[in-house]
Amino acid sequence: MKLSSVSTFFKEVKVEIKKVNWPTRQETIRYTLVVIGISIVMAAYLGGLDFLFNVLLSRFIY
Repeated sequence: MKLSSVSTFFKEVKVEIKKVNWPTRQETIRYTLVVIGISIVMAAYLGGLDFLFNVLLSRFIY
C-alpha cells in the first residue's frame, strides 16, 4: 500500500464526513432517553417473566 493511497483515502473520508447529517443536541438527548426508557421497560418485562417462571417452577420442583 502506497503512502499516496492512504493520503487519498483520508481526504475522501474527510469529504464524506462533511456530507453526514449529524443529529442536533436535542435529537441526541431525545433518542438517548428513548433507548434508556425502552431498555428499562424491557428489563422490567423480562425480570417479571423470570420471576413468574421461577415461582411456577419452584412450585413444581418442591
